Amino acid sequence: MRVDYDTLAATVAALTEGETDAVALMATIACEVHHADDRFDWTGFYRVVGPELLKIGPYQGGHGCLVIPFSRGVCGAAARSRAAQLVPDVEAFPGHIACASTTRSELVLPVETAAGKLLGVFDIDSDQPDAFDRRDVEALTAILGAAFANAG
Repeated sequence: MRVDYDTLAATVAALTEGETDAVALMATIACEVHHADDRFDWTGFYRVVGPELLKIGPYQGGHGCLVIPFSRGVCGAAARSRAAQLVPDVEAFPGHIACASTTRSELVLPVETAAGKLLGVFDIDSDQPDAFDRRDVEALTAILGAAFANAG
């Protein structure tokens, strides 16, 4: 099943309306996104918890890495650059961190408030190669932007 981003955006907006707590938003979004598409094998957040340091936040799927420095992996690259990381083949990504041996492709998006504060990154892993495209980047970036605009 492929995600219907219009329906997903409306659902997330309805569930998170007025919410400003970042962890509550992360938990809700991870759940809704994870169950929206069969390509999404692991779906979750890594939160900024210190200088150049991410720690696992709410997620759906198997275990994840607990701590990721900005200097390592796809999540670190997204946090460091504050740019989407669309990785069709994780084996070809320099410094990829293999938290799960089944991951073949990955999409990681920075999560920021409207004021530009980096809260963390949103990470989606797939057991399928080349599972993500620009449509996923654009739709999920819009959903995250709307949800976290007023988060603290």
